[in-house]
Order: sequence, then structure tokens, then C-alpha cells
Amino acid sequence: MNKKELEFILQEGEGLKIEFKENVSRLDKDIVAFSNTIGGRIFLGVNDNSEVIGINITNKFKSDIQNIVRNCDPSIEIRLEKFENILIIEVKEGDDKPYRCKEGFYMRIGANSQKMNRDEIVSLAVDEGRIKFDNQINKKFNFKEDFDENKFLDYIKKAKISSVLDKKNLLESLGVLYEKGMNNAGVLFFAKEPQKFFPQSVYTVVVYRDKEGSDVIDRKEITGNLVEIVEKVIGFVKFYNRVAYKFTGEPAREEIFEYPLEAIREAVINSVMHKDYFETGHNNILAIFPDRIEMEDYWRKPKNFVLGKTKFRRNPIITEMFFRIEFGEKMGSGIRRMEKICKEEGAPFPEIDVEENYFYIAFKPNEKYSELAEEEVKDSGRLVERLVERLGEKLGEKLGENQIKIIELISRNKFISIPELSRKIGISTTAIENNLAKLKQKNILKRVGGAKGGYWEIIKDENGE
Repeated sequence: MNKKELEFILQEGEGLKIEFKENVSRLDKDIVAFSNTIGGRIFLGVNDNSEVIGINITNKFKSDIQNIVRNCDPSIEIRLEKFENILIIEVKEGDDKPYRCKEGFYMRIGANSQKMNRDEIVSLAVDEGRIKFDNQINKKFNFKEDFDENKFLDYIKKAKISSVLDKKNLLESLGVLYEKGMNNAGVLFFAKEPQKFFPQSVYTVVVYRDKEGSDVIDRKEITGNLVEIVEKVIGFVKFYNRVAYKFTGEPAREEIFEYPLEAIREAVINSVMHKDYFETGHNNILAIFPDRIEMEDYWRKPKNFVLGKTKFRRNPIITEMFFRIEFGEKMGSGIRRMEKICKEEGAPFPEIDVEENYFYIAFKPNEKYSELAEEEVKDSGRLVERLVERLGEKLGEKLGENQIKIIELISRNKFISIPELSRKIGISTTAIENNLAKLKQKNILKRVGGAKGGYWEIIKDENGE
């Protein structure tokens, strides 16, 4: 421990592996909590506000602490380090879980030592001796060849972490680098090619034309580090997330999206955080159908799991890494957060099905969107009918099928782009441009403004129709 490292820890505050205590009150609770999770350090002489108040460190005081850990069941191994007037207790992850103190069994959840209920104790006992995936040292990772400096710097920026420490100390403080090497969590966040080590971390996204899922429109295998994967998956959903416009009489329109994007984002983050990466034969999947968005996540169902109630951290380091950049919320509140977002946006709460090895979630369209879209279809249908009639009267011509579709889409969204028209109609951008040129020649459409910031306008006849 040195001055800079202490300042950094005080600035970061309490977390999954750090606890501040003014004295030894209920110290055994925090020690068993660290032993039952992934280990950590307790700083005696620091209050909850990250202020150093100091503590009187004597040989008797240190002997009393050793007695506390010997009275835990089973006995726990610790290491004591004195720095100025602070005593640092380093607790290793236990090899003989579960551990208990006189008050019961505890585990570390975020920055809290939380008492475990019977089912959590049983679940921990069943998993005793199993190495957590994200905390396992990756022996194939070569730091010099595989570490991505840009991904590391981008993460530090997102987490708003001060760079007072050197890279090695920062990685150690994040819990991803040990003396023996980088663990799997560090590889998934900071490797140049994470899928070289873990192909199962690929995220499959697909769009179907039909409700049965037999006609594929678009399919991608999303790769990158875990942060990039989340952002790319959400970008894919956003691209296909249709929007209806509610005109309120004000200059700005109210945009109503078909699906609650923030709730889907929460679900994607949770699927990445809680995936069972020990299983190498399954990708997480997000599929967009005409009437729903479905997600299929491979996981290992915790024993006696109750949706929205059971608190667990399959990959605690990965979870903590996401918390640092404000991806997701602590204390297992993902389901409650999705419920809140859906309620605020008027979207139905997703249907969730939990099986032993799969977690399914299906989002249905926002009811407000469906109502507006239905009205837009009626309006655009009447408009197209009148245009066809006008052409027949004046030009003796008919609109082609693709030209009719273009008019329908522009009548719903005058700001629609050529690539979006191409995607929705299913023809090339060149074909879209040719049809737009013909519609302009027929005095049906005109462009107001430039390519950026401009919009399409359907030209009305002399009767204003």
C-alpha cells in the first residue's frame, strides 16, 4: 500500500471488494461475507464518508482480530497490513464455503455485506469448490500481445476513474489483474479479440419477416468486448425499432417507439452479466419478429430461484465492472427497473419464462405506438388513393407498387432517409432514388432542404388535397 493507492481507494469508495470501518464492530460479518464471495479488503480507521479517522493499532488489537477470524466457522485466513494509522485486513475467497459468524451466513452484494437466507446458503453449498468463471486466471492471455490499450482507456473514461495510478495498479483495483495474470473478466473487457478466447460471448441478432421465424431479413454475429457487444446489440434494435409521431400542436413532435428501448437495454445488459460462460456451445440471441422481440439467454438457473426476488451474482466481477460505468443497477433490481420503464412508456411488461438452462424474455409493442401506427396507415391509405385518382385524371398513369409504398412511408414520416426506405421496402437504395426521381417528375413529391436536416413533402393539388 502506498499514498497514491490509498487516495485512489478513498476516492472510489466502498464496493464489491472494499469495506470501510471505523472500528471492529460486527467485523466478523464483513470477513465471512468476503470469504463467501470473491475476497476483499477491510480498511479499519476509515468511516463511511471515506474519511480517515485512524485507529489505535497495538499487538493486542491485532491479536483480537485474529481471534475473531478463528471463531468463524470454519476458520478464515486473513493478512494484516498497517499503513500509517489504518489497519488493512485482506480476506481471501474461501476454499471451504459457506462460512459463518455468530450472527449467521453473509455474502457480499455490491458494497454491502448481506445476510444469506436458507436457499442462498444451500445454493452456495451446492456450488462449493466451483471456480467462478470471471475470477479464473486465463493462462492463454498474453498481456503484451493481447491487451487492448484503447479499450482500457475507453473504459476508464466511461467509469470516470482518475488515472493517478499506473495501468497495473488500476487493473488490480478493478479486480481483473493478479500476480499470476489477467482473469476472464479482464479478457472479456480488455482483450483485442475477446472471441479468440471465448467464442461463446458472441451475441446473435436476427430479424424475421414472418411471425414463425422462417424468413430471415437480417442477421449479425455481434463481437467485441462486453461493453461493445451491449452497445452494438442496442444499436441493432434501435435501427429496427419503428417510430410513430404524435403531433401536439407544438413545433416538436412526440416520438412514440414501437418497443421500450431502455427496458430492452436493461435485459441485454443482464443477459451479458449473468450468462453461464462455462458453457461453450451457446450464444445469447435477440430476435425481432413482426409482432415481438424475443431474447434467449443461456444460463444456469440458481437453486430455488424466484424471479425478481432471488439475489445472485454469477459473475460478480463482470457485474461490478458494468456497475462502474452505470450499466445496470445494483442489488438485483433489473426486473424491477424493466417494469418501471415499461410502465412509464405505456408498454406491456415483457413475458418471461425461466427454465433450468434458458432464460426467455419477449417484448410486445407499445400500445400507444400501435394506435398511432394504425391511424397513420389509414391516413396514408386515403392519401395514396387520392394520388392514384389524381394521376388517372391528369396523366392517365398508374403508380408502381414500390412508388405507392414510398408515398405511404413518407406520409407517416417526412424525415425518412433513403437507406431506411430501402430497408423497409426491401429494394436497393439505387432503386429508391430512381422511384423518387419519377415521383418528383410527376409533381407528386418535392425535397425541402438538403440531405441533412431536410424532409420530403407530398405536393397537394389545386384543391389542397
